[in-house]
Order: sequence, then C-alpha cells, then structure tokens
Amino acid sequence: MLQKIKKMHAQVPTTLRRNYFTMLMLATIIFPGFTACMPPSASYAEMEVESVQPPPPSTEVFFYPNRGQSQEQQDRDSYECYLWGVKQTGFDPSAANLAPHHKVVVVPEPPPGTGTAVGAVTGAILGAAVASHHNTAEGALVGAMAGAIFGTAADAARQERSDRIQEYYNRQSGQRFAETERRAEEYRRALSACLEGRGYTVR
Repeated sequence: MLQKIKKMHAQVPTTLRRNYFTMLMLATIIFPGFTACMPPSASYAEMEVESVQPPPPSTEVFFYPNRGQSQEQQDRDSYECYLWGVKQTGFDPSAANLAPHHKVVVVPEPPPGTGTAVGAVTGAILGAAVASHHNTAEGALVGAMAGAIFGTAADAARQERSDRIQEYYNRQSGQRFAETERRAEEYRRALSACLEGRGYTVR
C-alpha cells in the first residue's frame, strides 16, 4: 500500500502535495471512525462448510436365529439389545443429526467492495476539505484515490476473517465426525454382543 501512495503522490501537482499529505493524515485518523459509524448492512454471507470425511459406519446389524426363536421373540430381543447398546455406549442411532455431512454458517457481512466505496467517498470529502479554493476538484480526486486504498485494505481484512471462520468450522466438523464414527462403531459391537448372547448369529 505504501508503494501505491508513493506512486499516487508523484502524479499529484506540486501545489496539492502539501494538502494531500494533510488529507492523508486526516484519513488515517478519521476513516476508521467514519466506517465504524456506518449502519450495519442487511446483507448476509452464507458459508457452507463441507465435510470431506467418508460416510459414518452403518449401525445396522443383520442376524438370524440359531434356536428357532419366533418373530415376536426376535423383535423383543432386538429391541432390548438396542436399549442395552444405547445404555452401554451412550450412542443412540435413532437420534437426529448425529453426523451431519455439512454445516451452514450464516455470517453478517457487508456487500463486497463496501470498504472501497466508503473509503473513496470519505477520501473525496477530506480531499475537498483540505484543498485550496481553486483546487477542490483535484483535492477530491486525490482524496478518493487514497480513500479507495484504505477501503480495499478493509475489504481484504474482512475476507481474511471469513476465511478463518470457514477453516475453524472445517476443523470442528472433522472432529465431530470422527467422534460420531467411533461411538457408532462401539454401539454396533455392543448390539452384536447382546444378540450373540441371546442365541443369534450376527454379521
């Protein structure tokens, strides 16, 4: 950004350079406060965080009776083993949203380019204010250019923040997925052990 300011300074007429530096100093002080006073935008950025992990293990257990158990007995045994498996592992496969494949995070954000636009307007106002009576237009132009630089930097910082949020939820989603996968496998083993103990072959 410093190089841009130097290049812009070289293009400014000598009569405006003193006013330009005055305006630039004012911009560094006033611009952050000016943008902070802007009303919040109604725009929202929806970020969908995709999970890259494979699907969770199946909690289904297939079994058949070895002792001629009736269908009614099979239903009762499978239900009681289901309850026992949940109690032993704390994992209930019937619960909703056990392992979401994605999570949508809605983060309030101003429209892209807002920082640049506000910076240009603020810079133009300051440039016109500090320019001489005969050079108001030139001062406004220089101010707009300087303000745009500050605004672009603000937009870049906002985008970096959004990227950090997405990275955070990616990590959180992966950790939750791995934990759900582990608990689901524990439940399946517990259910299988219960059914085998009641005279069923499990596969």
